[in-house]
Amino acid sequence: MRRMKVALELGKINDFGIGTYIRNLVSHLAKIDSINTYFLLESESNNSTALPTSENFQRVRFKERKRGEINPAEVQRFLRRQGVDVCHIPHDEVPRRLPCRYLVTVHDCVHILYPRGTEFSWVREARLYSKRRRLQRSEHIIAVSEATKRDVVRLYQIPEEKVTVIHHALDERLSTLQPSLDTQSVLERYQIHDPYLLYAGNVRTHKNVTRLIEAFAVARTELRDHPTYSRLKLLIIGDELASHQALRRTVIISRVQGEVRFLGFVPYEILKVFYENASAFVFPSLYEGFGLPPLEAMACGTPVLTSNTSSLPEVVGDAAVMVNPENVFEVARGMRQILCDDNLRQQLVRKGFEQVKKFSWITAAQETLRLYQVTCR
Repeated sequence: MRRMKVALELGKINDFGIGTYIRNLVSHLAKIDSINTYFLLESESNNSTALPTSENFQRVRFKERKRGEINPAEVQRFLRRQGVDVCHIPHDEVPRRLPCRYLVTVHDCVHILYPRGTEFSWVREARLYSKRRRLQRSEHIIAVSEATKRDVVRLYQIPEEKVTVIHHALDERLSTLQPSLDTQSVLERYQIHDPYLLYAGNVRTHKNVTRLIEAFAVARTELRDHPTYSRLKLLIIGDELASHQALRRTVIISRVQGEVRFLGFVPYEILKVFYENASAFVFPSLYEGFGLPPLEAMACGTPVLTSNTSSLPEVVGDAAVMVNPENVFEVARGMRQILCDDNLRQQLVRKGFEQVKKFSWITAAQETLRLYQVTCR
């Protein structure tokens, strides 16, 4: 098979979820492919060092149009000038009029299924129409889960045979991170002295954090006389409470002001400490395209409670307690179950380690490379 010229658009490499995908996919493509030429298209402001230095991977910087977004006109000229065979857009914001074949990775359909309330309906419809047209023109689509594939086929009217599922895997930064921090000093720094449940992620509507807080309040009341969990806390990592007044009201109404703490963003080495020391990881999201945080918690030996919806059953298998995320009392019951049943906890930890092994970035890179080759035939 002839050598290919592949372009990868890295405009969102500094985003949390999509950035994790880009970094891990590119680094593992470099491990398995030393033959084909790769152009990594990035903005001038990108200072990421987590990119391959292989001779066949060339970083190409472009002027920004806004907030790290690559100027599409310059990209078009570059792709045409270099004779690129296929361009991979690792997110669903596809530029217009690409001068070559292109693949798109769709991570979720959350903006369609759970639109922000401030948008006019005609704006959402126009965005959906535009995105549907560009996805339909793509050579192929990668979906990160079977659940996301079903959404892509239904919402964007894409033939099933045009969509291939290639799963995410554990972020290499977490799996290879060496224990360089003293656990006790980290917990002391954040003034954590009691057992805690952990949530990590943003707090958009579909993340269901309001019901999580309500369920925690129910579970904590029922555990008030428990010898271990009478002082149970809920730690929420990834967003500040100050910008979410509705959650503040929920905390006050549920009477857990001293028991729910919003810690904002923390570095990976700190997050790993929180994962490892949590009594359980709780993630009752209404919708996930893949749902990486439960896998991260499993890799750290922490039992997981999550939802029985969207991609989450596909991701966690039988290695988590799954609940209906819309039923506060079922979520609370799952919390008590996971905390109070020692046999269940041990079983979940053991199964969690095995579940994590089912997802591999090398496999993802191999399957993605195969799609590049098929596209270029």
